[in-house]
Amino acid sequence: MIVLIGSQKGGCGKSTTCVNIATELVRQKKDVILVDSDRQGTSVNWISDRNKQVKIPTIHCIQKFDNIRETLLDLNKRYEFVIVDTAGRDSRELRTGMTTADILLVPFRPSQPDLDTLPRLVEIMTEAKDINPKLKAVAMLTLAPTNPVINEIQEAQEYLKDFPQLFLMNTVVRDRKVYRDCMAEGKGVVEMDNLKAKNEIQCLVKELLTW
Repeated sequence: MIVLIGSQKGGCGKSTTCVNIATELVRQKKDVILVDSDRQGTSVNWISDRNKQVKIPTIHCIQKFDNIRETLLDLNKRYEFVIVDTAGRDSRELRTGMTTADILLVPFRPSQPDLDTLPRLVEIMTEAKDINPKLKAVAMLTLAPTNPVINEIQEAQEYLKDFPQLFLMNTVVRDRKVYRDCMAEGKGVVEMDNLKAKNEIQCLVKELLTW
């Protein structure tokens, strides 16, 4: 299965989501490879930090830029899960990745600037489905406020109703410091001691695998 994590805006926790999904799948003894196609290299830098440690499972990772279609098709024959991190913008990697992915996972913050990027992303996704009709597009809320008084989540959920092409996941990932800490340590939150964050990622992966 090829899971492409992509968006039209940076700062939405895309790479953090990517590495945490990969970590949880490896924890479940799945055969996983992580593909970093974002030239910022956040995921591959995280892998480098991870590989310095000896008591956590290894996650295979490669970098691939420009047209990633054939690479993903090849990796999909050899791995159970191919998790792809793309840049937070309209890129060649995002477009070519969509032509072969099973799932496009779109993380977005519950903020108007993030929501404003969705119409264009839906256009690109619709074009990709002409080539890859099996592509399923799934949106998820990330970096959501932990304060229950703030109603940004409900407002974002209402906004998504205007885009039936994007299925909104039930799982919401909150803005927790542990997600930043795990990126610095080369770990996933499922390998750390924050039970709320661990539960979020485990619920996310469980829900993702039902699509």
